[in-house]
Amino acid sequence: MPELSPAAQAVLDAYWKSPWDPSLQHEDRYAIAAALRAAADQVAPYLEEPNWGACDEMRCDIELYTDHMRKRSQLLAIAAELKAQ
Repeated sequence: MPELSPAAQAVLDAYWKSPWDPSLQHEDRYAIAAALRAAADQVAPYLEEPNWGACDEMRCDIELYTDHMRKRSQLLAIAAELKAQ
């Protein structure tokens, strides 16, 4: 089994430290992945890319948009990694 990234391993370690039945933990990676996808949708929902040509400073902030989508991408990458294991 390939080694997990530090982010995915931290999520899995936190789960393993929970009081759940250890015999079910391998199968529960799908549940962890689903929970992370749901968290991504709640905390950093998908945003359509703004029309940067029609933006003014008040309506479009490229750094905010980029940071938001980067965080979403990181959560979804951890979910995908855990599901693939």
